[in-house]
Amino acid sequence: MANQKLETLLNLALEIEEAQRQKSNQLGVGFFEETGTWELIVKYNGDIGRLQSNVIRVEELIAGYAIVTIPEGLIDTFSQLDEVEYVEKPKRLYFSTLRGKQESCIFPVTARDPYLTGRGVLIAVIDSGIDFENPEFRDAQGNTRIQFLWDQTLNADQVNRRLPEENEEFAGKAAPPEGFDVGVEFSKYRIDAALRSRFPQSIVPSIDSSGHGTAVAAIAAAGGRLAEGQYQGVAPESELLVVKMGTPRPDSFPKTTELMRAMTYVVKKAVELGRPLAVNLSFGNTYGSHDGTSLVERFLDNAAEIGRSVVCVGSGNEGAAGGHVSGSFGMNSRPSEGRRVELSVGNYQTSVSVQLWKEYVDILGIELISPGGVEMAVDMQMRGGRSVTMEDTQILIYVGEPSPYSVNQEIYFDFLPVNRYVNQGIWTIHIYPVKTVTGNYDLYLPSSVVLNTGTRFFAPTPVKTLTIPSTSSKVITVGAYDAGFEAYADFSGRGYPLMSIPGERISQGDVKPDLVAPGTNISTIGPNSTFVQVSGTSFATPFVTGSAALMMEWGIVRGNDPFLYDAVIIGLRRKTCKTGDSA
Repeated sequence: MANQKLETLLNLALEIEEAQRQKSNQLGVGFFEETGTWELIVKYNGDIGRLQSNVIRVEELIAGYAIVTIPEGLIDTFSQLDEVEYVEKPKRLYFSTLRGKQESCIFPVTARDPYLTGRGVLIAVIDSGIDFENPEFRDAQGNTRIQFLWDQTLNADQVNRRLPEENEEFAGKAAPPEGFDVGVEFSKYRIDAALRSRFPQSIVPSIDSSGHGTAVAAIAAAGGRLAEGQYQGVAPESELLVVKMGTPRPDSFPKTTELMRAMTYVVKKAVELGRPLAVNLSFGNTYGSHDGTSLVERFLDNAAEIGRSVVCVGSGNEGAAGGHVSGSFGMNSRPSEGRRVELSVGNYQTSVSVQLWKEYVDILGIELISPGGVEMAVDMQMRGGRSVTMEDTQILIYVGEPSPYSVNQEIYFDFLPVNRYVNQGIWTIHIYPVKTVTGNYDLYLPSSVVLNTGTRFFAPTPVKTLTIPSTSSKVITVGAYDAGFEAYADFSGRGYPLMSIPGERISQGDVKPDLVAPGTNISTIGPNSTFVQVSGTSFATPFVTGSAALMMEWGIVRGNDPFLYDAVIIGLRRKTCKTGDSA
């Protein structure tokens, strides 16, 4: 029987063989094959620290959350402990200016009274790192505006070993931040010393190899002056906290556990420094019920309440990706009213998964039909996992249970190749009502970043295409619009519109994004101090993060409104936004 303290995805991952996990894009995330251990997200109560041992590592975060690294064979026993409320596995996160600033109405408060620049406010950029040598992130004296840089991918011992003798002052001092045991933290003092050195990378060997984090930071906070009162970035005198997320593996994406460590770090740092904080998160994933109830979503809600903080999250680029289908049968519908959802699988697709979310009270029938016409009915009464083979594709199926925080139930399908690729063509998922109260359902594919061209639903639904964690209720969810056409960007993820849809159960978190900012053809800083044009909600979000820093400078730093953070900023930004049918 399935362990109800473990989420569906983790239950399935523990039931299958390692060879199957390696084929899947989702199921192996969080497992370390070399040690046979899992890195897991745990919601707990009481003293979880007492469970720390030489085989179980416990990292306590904030608000009753922890990251636990544990051997696979101990997970079931561990989850039964009274302190453990619920356990999830990590998920991968995918990274989704002059004209943009003008369209965002920023110049009126920076180029004339009150001449806001973000001074006294911290902007946290949690991303792929930053080019700390770029002059845009220095003050007028040439010193860095980065207060702390935590590179989660570095090894402290290796950094200490390769330090040249001429930098003896820093010998043996590379270490993770206090309270953490991964990566290396670099202070402003060390970064300034690196900037004065002939070989900066020997003192601070942190590189933004993709340039994504640098581009985001430049939009929010670049200090280059364009004209009197006009700067390259939105908040050019703000100070920066930077976290480079991820693992040392070059082909890997960062995980939600790394995000949770980073959020804990930056909110604690802001409290320690006594500064208001604007956090920028320009990434997300599609796994989850999108109702704000996963541990990562709930964690962000808790983190947003610490100190004087506001958290800005991009809505993702899944709006036009064809990765979501939703519908509703209504109460007491008949099986004859069933619907067929067609999934096109493109050439050379090595794996693809489908999440089907419904309310637990509803009883639905589900049939799967392969491209060659093979049919298979899913036994919805059989909880837990099973495996079937249709043509040359193995399908792992898991019928889940509701979590302690949600009324939704997941039926998860993972399509794995028997040989090299999943069967190309049209897979059909036939859904029909057996006994319904609401009859609502949603189907999600993985992020379009990891899917081949041609793998998508034939008749997708653009609403509820927000990526997680932009679905958290206490963050500012930022969509993208095209300033040239004054229209909402088609790729930008969205929730439901303000007008409710008949027959659909809509939560407050579904009515997103909170606001939009320019997100197409944005000029910003690229690798090696070049300038690039970028598009996506990743680059709309820092306009809002920088704007939040300006508002907090006016309210908190200058004493006009000491409560100008969190929900107050969300309300004011919504009230002052331009409105229109196209946005």
